[in-house]
Amino acid sequence: MKTKGSHNYYVYILTNKSKTVLYTGVTNNLAERLYFHNNPLPFSKAFTAKYKCSYLIYHEHFFEIEDAIKREKQIKGKSRAKKDLLINSFNPDWTFLNASI
Repeated sequence: MKTKGSHNYYVYILTNKSKTVLYTGVTNNLAERLYFHNNPLPFSKAFTAKYKCSYLIYHEHFFEIEDAIKREKQIKGKSRAKKDLLINSFNPDWTFLNASI
């Protein structure tokens, strides 16, 4: 049986400025990951760079990477309407949370 360690993993959802596109990801360092989403490499073909998804609107914390990856896959499998409900339950105004991380 595993015990909770000191590891930190985050499942997060980003959007673009007009809140029309959603991106779900997983990371072990949310602040650093947000930095790279906000400062993509020139000519990057990444989804978040292409659609300018750099605004954090949702996140969950996990101690085990397996749990975080499982949750990321669950969220990615949801419809847009269900993702909207999830975000609304956590962040009803869809406030950009980047500065709070």
